[in-house]
Amino acid sequence: MRQIAIYGKGGIGKSTTQQNTVAALAEMGKQVMVVGCDPKADSTRLLLHGMNQKTVLDTLRDEGEDIDLEDILITGFEGARCVESGGPEPGVGCAGRGIITSINLLESLGAYTEDLEYVFYDVLGDVVCGGFAMPIREGKAKEIYIVASGEMMALYAANNICKGVKKYAHSGGVRVGGIICNSRKVDNELELLTSFAEELGSQLIYFIPRDNVVQRAEINRKTVIDFNPEEAQAEEYRNLAKSIDENQMFIVPEPMSQDRLEELMMDHGILG
Repeated sequence: MRQIAIYGKGGIGKSTTQQNTVAALAEMGKQVMVVGCDPKADSTRLLLHGMNQKTVLDTLRDEGEDIDLEDILITGFEGARCVESGGPEPGVGCAGRGIITSINLLESLGAYTEDLEYVFYDVLGDVVCGGFAMPIREGKAKEIYIVASGEMMALYAANNICKGVKKYAHSGGVRVGGIICNSRKVDNELELLTSFAEELGSQLIYFIPRDNVVQRAEINRKTVIDFNPEEAQAEEYRNLAKSIDENQMFIVPEPMSQDRLEELMMDHGILG
């Protein structure tokens, strides 16, 4: 079983990228579970056609600890298993603790079955808050993919995430599998992201071109593959899923200094 966490700057498209990738893997016949680790509980929405799935923490609050797996796990597109951790009530508690509570509960209820090939953890924001590093701190997720673009703050967050991964790499065994570029059509974006990944010691595992069909699919509460499997963008997500499925490159990243990051961007004509 491969346990994968998807990280990246808030608003970069982690949840969309993750759900479209899961849809492609499920279409390939892979057995996949998604554990949403964002208090917004939007990590499975497209796989469930917009259904507002009740979260693990809300279920525990409403029904106590005597719950069954079917109370918190719903089957979505092509058999993808969907769970939303949820979060604490606003202003109370740490969402990171909720994540690990959910994972531990899923383990105790037998969600991690022998036939399961992939588990995806869709994690909020970046790794500045220790709570959101829970999947890697606790040794649950072993593979990290970082969604970024050619924008300064997206690369800053990606570099920051790599600092967190490096910190926990030796205790938890977590490794970076690659950078996924969710294109914003920034000048020289492909070349910049390729250089950025190489500087970290990693790889640009896939470049997702920008296409408005992604938004059209989301409005219809579906992944692109579900919305229109013949779209060129659907094939892009299939290729991303295949790249992850066949990936053999897992590294402890070497994050760069802020000065080096800005220098890299200037080298590619992004700054200055």
